Amino acid sequence: MRIGIITDTHFGARNDNQNFNDYFYKFYENVFFPTLKDNNITTCVHMGDVVDRRKFISFKTASDFRKRFIDKFKEMGIELHLIIGNHDTYYKNTNEVNSMDELVGSDKCNIYTRPQVVEFDGCPIQFMPWINVGNYEESMTALASSPAQILMGHLEVNGFEMHKGHMAEGSFDKELFRRFDLCFSGHFHHKSDDGHIHYLGTPYEITWSDCDDPKGFHFFDTETRELERIINPYTMHKKIFYDDTTIDYSKFDVSDFKDKYVKLIVVNKKDLYEFDKFTDRLLKADAYEVKIIEDFSELDAENVSDDIVENTEDTMTLLEKYIDQLDVTLSKDRLKNTMRSLYTEAQDLEI
Repeated sequence: MRIGIITDTHFGARNDNQNFNDYFYKFYENVFFPTLKDNNITTCVHMGDVVDRRKFISFKTASDFRKRFIDKFKEMGIELHLIIGNHDTYYKNTNEVNSMDELVGSDKCNIYTRPQVVEFDGCPIQFMPWINVGNYEESMTALASSPAQILMGHLEVNGFEMHKGHMAEGSFDKELFRRFDLCFSGHFHHKSDDGHIHYLGTPYEITWSDCDDPKGFHFFDTETRELERIINPYTMHKKIFYDDTTIDYSKFDVSDFKDKYVKLIVVNKKDLYEFDKFTDRLLKADAYEVKIIEDFSELDAENVSDDIVENTEDTMTLLEKYIDQLDVTLSKDRLKNTMRSLYTEAQDLEI
C-alpha cells in the first residue's frame, strides 16, 4: 500500500500574504492532488504544522483551506490523517486545544493529539504528535514500548538541519528513536536524513531560507518501505548575482521572475547604462518584489550598512553569527536555541 505524506503546509504563512496563498494552491491544484489521483492514492498522512499561526487564522485563509484542501480529500475518496504539530496548538503545554479540531473536526478526518498506533494494510505505524508537558509521559511510554517498527510524527531531534545551515540542538537525542526501523518527521523545513530519521521538509518555499532548497512531498510504500519524493517545480524566491564582466544582460531572460520575490545582488557593475536597462526590464517582468543589493564583499565590516546585511542574509543567520562573536562563557548552542524559539514565537504575531 502506498501512502501520501505531506507536512508543514503552514496555511496562512507570511501574515496571510495572498501572494503566498496563490503560490501554495498552485502547487496543490497543479501538482499535489493530480499526482495523488494519478497514483491511485487512497490514504494521506499530514505530519503537522498544518496552519502557520497558533493563535488565530483569517476568514479567507480558513475558507480556502476548507474548500481547496480539506474538502478535496473527501471529493477524491482519500482518507486523511492529521498529526498535530507545534504550530497547530493554542497552548505550548498541551495539544488538546488545536486548530484542526476547531477548523476541521474529527468527523471529516482523523486527528491525532496523542501517540497512537494506526495500521495500514497490515503495517502498524506509530503516530507521534508534538511532544510537550501534557503528553510527555505518554509519548515516552509509546517510544519505549510501541509494537510498530515505523514512526511518523512531528519531532524535534538534535543533529538535523532546521533550515539549510541551521542545526537543531537542545532537543531530543536520536537514541530515543533507535528501536524503530524508520522514522519520518515534520517540523524542520529542510529535507535531510541520517538513514534512520527522515525529515521530509516543506512542500514549497515559505521564507528566503528556502531559496534554492528543493521542495516537495512523498509516497511511502508500506510493503517495500521505499520512500519516493515528488518534487514541486514551482519556486517563490530568486537570487540574481549581477556581474556584467561575464554575462551579457541585454539577452538575459527575465520572464522566469514573474510572480517571484527577487534579490538582485550586484557583484560587478561596469556599465551603468546597461545595468539601468536590465533593472528596468526586471521590474517590468511583474515580480512581486525586487530588492537591489550592492555587493559589500570587499568592504571593511565597520563600514557595511545594516540595511545591506539584512537584505542579503536571513534573520537567523545574522543572529547566529552575532552569537558566535560574543565573548561570553555561556553555552552558545543553548543561546542559539533560545533565540530560534523566540524568533519562531515572534513570527506567530501579526505585524
